[in-house]
Amino acid sequence: MSEALQNNIAEITPSEWELMRIVWTKGEIFSRELIDLLQAKRQWSDSTVKTLLRRLVNKGLLVTEKQERRFLYKATISETEAMNGSAEQLFDHLCAMKKGKTLLDLVDHVTLTQDDIAKLQKALAEKAQGAPESVQCDCLPGDCHC
Repeated sequence: MSEALQNNIAEITPSEWELMRIVWTKGEIFSRELIDLLQAKRQWSDSTVKTLLRRLVNKGLLVTEKQERRFLYKATISETEAMNGSAEQLFDHLCAMKKGKTLLDLVDHVTLTQDDIAKLQKALAEKAQGAPESVQCDCLPGDCHC
C-alpha cells in the first residue's frame, strides 16, 4: 500500500467509513443506489452523499466509472486493508508499554465469535513463545512516567 493511500486511510471520517462499508459490501454500486441506501439510514441529502463520494475519489479510496448517465463506484482498497491500516496507524501512536492494555480493552469492548476467540488464543499462544518479559516505554528518551 502506498504511503499516500495509507495517509488517506487515516483521514477517513466516520461518515466516509459508513459510505465505504456499503461500497465494500456491494462490491460496486451506482451513486443513486448508494444515496438511497444511505438515506434509509441517515437523513443525508443527495448533495451530502455526492460530496462524500467526491472526497473519497479524491483520496484515492474510490474510483468511478460513468456508464451512460450513471456513475458506478468501486473501492480501490479492501475493507480488511483499510481497517488494518487504520488500526496500525493508531497503534503506531501509542506508548509501547500501553499497547497490550489497549488490546485487552478492545477485546473486552467488542463482541467476538467462538471462532474469533479460538483464532486469538492460537495467535497469542504463538506470540507468547518469543515474547519479552517487558516492553520499554518509547514516549520520551530516558524520562518514562508510564
